[in-house]
Amino acid sequence: MKQITLLLAAFALPLLAQVKITPGSNRISIDVNGKPFTDFYYAGPDITKPFLHPLRAASGTYVTRMWPMEDVPEEAGTTKDHKHQRGVWFAHESVNGLDFWNNEASYTTPNRGRIVFRKLGEIVSGKREGRVSVGFDWVGPKGELLLREDRTMTFYGDATLRIIDFDIALTAVPEVTFGDKKDGLFGIRMRPALQEDTGTGRITNGEGASGEKAVWGKPSEWCDYSGSVGSENLGVAILDHPDNPRHPPRWHARAYGLFAENPYGLAAFTNDLSRNGALRLPAGQSLRFRYRVIVHPGDVKSAEIGALWQGYAAAR
Repeated sequence: MKQITLLLAAFALPLLAQVKITPGSNRISIDVNGKPFTDFYYAGPDITKPFLHPLRAASGTYVTRMWPMEDVPEEAGTTKDHKHQRGVWFAHESVNGLDFWNNEASYTTPNRGRIVFRKLGEIVSGKREGRVSVGFDWVGPKGELLLREDRTMTFYGDATLRIIDFDIALTAVPEVTFGDKKDGLFGIRMRPALQEDTGTGRITNGEGASGEKAVWGKPSEWCDYSGSVGSENLGVAILDHPDNPRHPPRWHARAYGLFAENPYGLAAFTNDLSRNGALRLPAGQSLRFRYRVIVHPGDVKSAEIGALWQGYAAAR
C-alpha cells in the first residue's frame, strides 16, 4: 500500500490496469482487469436520475446497497428505507424548489424533478483507463428544462484499488437557485454490512472526526465509510476537488449508510436560520464539480486516504 500511495501522491493517478467499457441500451458496464467493477444506469422507464450500481472492490466484493435494484439474501431482513438512494448518484433536493434527489417514480410528491438522458458522447476502453461522457437534462414535472448536465467519468484500477473520477458541468437554462437543503449533492449508499448503525461501518472525515454525530454537517475535504464484510476489511472514500464550489463542502453522513457532500446546506446543517447556503446561478452560466471515488481494502488509516487526497489535490 505504501508504494501505491507514493505513486498516487506523485502522479495523482493509480497503477493503472485494463479497463473495458461496454455500452448497452440503458446502461454501460465497466470491467477492470476482466472483472466487473460497476454499471452506469443512464436511461429507462424507472430511472429518474442516473446512478452507478453496484460498486465493487478489487476483490469483487460489492460495497453499495443492492436494494431497490436487486433483492439479495443479506438484505432480506434489513429496513428498506430511502428508495431513491441508488448506488452512486448526483442530484439536489431543491433547484428552483424542485426535488431531484427524493424523486422516485413511485413517489407522489408534486414537486419532483427528473434527470433525463440527452446524449451519449465519447466511450473509450483502454489499457490504462476507461472513459464515458454523457449528457442529461434536469427537467421539472411539466417538462420545463432547468439545467443541462455534461458529465465525464474516468475509471481506473490496480491490484487493490478501484477509482472513478467525476467531472460534471451544470449549465443553467433559466436562472436557477440551489436551495439550502440537506439532501445533496453527490451521494453513495453503503451495503448494510457496512452501515454504522447496524453493521460494522465507521464514518471518518479529513479532520479525523469519526462517527455520524462528529461528521454530519461538518466541512471536510474528504469523507470515508469503512467496515468489514465477513473477514474482509474495505471501504469507500469520496474526495472533493479543491476547485469545487464552496470547497470544502459539508457532509450529509448518516449511520444508516448514506454519505454525501453538500456545498449548499448551511442553515440545514447548522440549524442557524440566519445563515443561508443557497446559490443563485444566472441563465447561461455553469458550475463545475469534480470528485474522486476510491474503493479500497482496509480501513481509512491503512488505506491512507489522507495521502490519496493529497495526490488528488496536487493534480489540480
